[in-house]
Amino acid sequence: MTIDMTGRSASGIAADLRERIERGDLTPGTLLPSVRAVAAELGVNRNTVVAAYRQLAQAGLVEARGRGGTRVADRASVAQEGYAPDTVLRDVGTGNPDPALIPDPTAALARSTRPVLYGEPVIDPGLEAWAREWMADQLPRDEDLRITVTSGASDAIERLLAQALQRDDAVALEDPCFLSALHTVRTGGYRAVPVAVDAEGMTVDGLRAALEAGVRAVICTPRAHNPTGASLSAARAAALRDVLADHPYVLVIEDDHFSLLSRMPLHSVIGPAQRRWARIRSMSKFLGPDTCLAVTASDPDTADGLAVRLTPGTTWVSHILQRMTLALVTDDAVRADIERAAVHYAERNAVFARALTDRGLPVSPGDGLNLWVPLPVPAASVREELMRRGWLVREGDPFFLSPAPTGAFLRLTVHDLDADAAAALADDIAVAAGARRAPARGGRIET
Repeated sequence: MTIDMTGRSASGIAADLRERIERGDLTPGTLLPSVRAVAAELGVNRNTVVAAYRQLAQAGLVEARGRGGTRVADRASVAQEGYAPDTVLRDVGTGNPDPALIPDPTAALARSTRPVLYGEPVIDPGLEAWAREWMADQLPRDEDLRITVTSGASDAIERLLAQALQRDDAVALEDPCFLSALHTVRTGGYRAVPVAVDAEGMTVDGLRAALEAGVRAVICTPRAHNPTGASLSAARAAALRDVLADHPYVLVIEDDHFSLLSRMPLHSVIGPAQRRWARIRSMSKFLGPDTCLAVTASDPDTADGLAVRLTPGTTWVSHILQRMTLALVTDDAVRADIERAAVHYAERNAVFARALTDRGLPVSPGDGLNLWVPLPVPAASVREELMRRGWLVREGDPFFLSPAPTGAFLRLTVHDLDADAAAALADDIAVAAGARRAPARGGRIET
């Protein structure tokens, strides 16, 4: 096909195509002209067209399908966390906390109902004071630390990027990546630049390459990385800080989403040289997703940018919700329940990881709500076999920005399975993946 384009640079070609996609002239699934054809039509170098297509792919507007060419993406199909709708299968890919381990907010809510009127402080003073102490660990210039409250971590990330970046600016994301962060970057019109993750978290070479490519923001998970469960070691965090020190005005966002539930120490990537930084801690994992509240600590300039979008009378977070959260996190009994939940998640994931390892599928439990399971065969074939056996699992491919590496992955949420169900799932995964040591189905996994 031929597409009218006037741009001659990579950004100009990308802008022409983006405009046609957004107008609906190019619909989802439309095959774009080959790189060779566009280069010949416009009289430009092929690498210029490759760069343009890469910009569109990183913004989630097109999908490269190898020999199948480059097609306009269906943006409505972006994967999200949570239960799959309308299924009779046992869903073990939700990413949800166990509802039985979420504290009952009834008593705290009853103490949180004082009316708040226009003109009052956006942040509840009690929550702000508590959050300053909770968030300050390893952050630079404690006296300059500012607190902002948003409607969850994704809301915080969206606002942080919007106050610092322009459309088409590049953002470094871990690869594989938390689905919500990937969705936020793509729908915001930014370009996602992948940074590989290994057993110690975000890689130094990957971050250095992203910075050299001109990213203006970096989003890093210091522990309980979703989906892999990796956490930064002290040495890795120090090396990342050294790299970032040469780029003090790049916005560094540290998403410490698992915080109170994590079994790993925090090693921050935000060093004293950083001038633009933010640390986000959501309440959704330990107080429940419906809490919809996150606390952000940041430098003053970043906080001022956030405040512009959180002005009184428009978009502040409910003070009822803020005071309820404060009442819960400062209650000794609730904190003890949160600690018991943390132990439960870690133990159940470790037991299931050992069960898969015993069946010939080596798995590290990592940290977090989920397990990241490497497979010796394509994940799609494992998923289809497990569906026939009554399970709904989540493939790893949607978490990757770049093409998934050789091999394949499942991300499983298994902490709420009883011993019999866990054994059945482990057996079925081993059979579906062709593991050599799959035992006969029916044995229990002691938890």
